[in-house]
Amino acid sequence: MKTSRFSEEQIIGFLRQAEAGVSVKEVCRTGGFSDATFYKWRAKFGGMEASEATRLRELESENAKLKKLLAEAHLDMHALKSVLGVKR
Repeated sequence: MKTSRFSEEQIIGFLRQAEAGVSVKEVCRTGGFSDATFYKWRAKFGGMEASEATRLRELESENAKLKKLLAEAHLDMHALKSVLGVKR
């Protein structure tokens, strides 16, 4: 997945500018991103502090690792069942 060129702190800063009364178009123009990106960020990071956004990123990373481990375990179980001839 492509990483953002903006950190969570910068994204939250852009969201705070829009909350303070600056128009969304102006925030997007000065930041160099599209309106769609702004609204996607608002859906994901709206109402968060920078520390909460960092914690969210850590949890997403941990979740991805756990999903990968689970998928590998399922592949191992399937391989063992096929080798041993155990029917489902």
